Amino acid sequence: MQEVKYQQEFLAGFQEEAEELIKLHWEEIAVNRDFIHLNPCWESYAHLEEQEKLKIFTARSDGSLVGYFVVIVNPHLHYKDHLFASNDVLYLHKDYRKGLTGVKLLKFGEACLKADGVSVLTINTKVHQSFDPLLERLGYNLIERSYSKPLLEL
Repeated sequence: MQEVKYQQEFLAGFQEEAEELIKLHWEEIAVNRDFIHLNPCWESYAHLEEQEKLKIFTARSDGSLVGYFVVIVNPHLHYKDHLFASNDVLYLHKDYRKGLTGVKLLKFGEACLKADGVSVLTINTKVHQSFDPLLERLGYNLIERSYSKPLLEL
């Protein structure tokens, strides 16, 4: 396995190459695949990036994209003196899940966000694909539970 490089990227350089990994990600974790189909709104991502609210962190092996950690940064409605970042998507190709690639990707993203003045980073995981022990080792605390219910039948 090649050495992995971690970097912050912009949407224009990430989008096309990410589509293959995004599809793998969706196939692995999506719980409502039967009626909610993968169809990223790239225009909304571009708009967030224009507002400097979208942050994309990547892991690349020999130049190829093997993982991504995408967050959205906003002032919090309850704590306007602080920037909060919430992950949008976080994925690492199965071939890179052993070892420290995921840890290094998260730590790289954390360092960049901290340098940007972000006070709090929130990471959500799927119940059926959680990696809670890793997050706890990295100092994250379980703070909230989220429930979901389909309202439309398509």
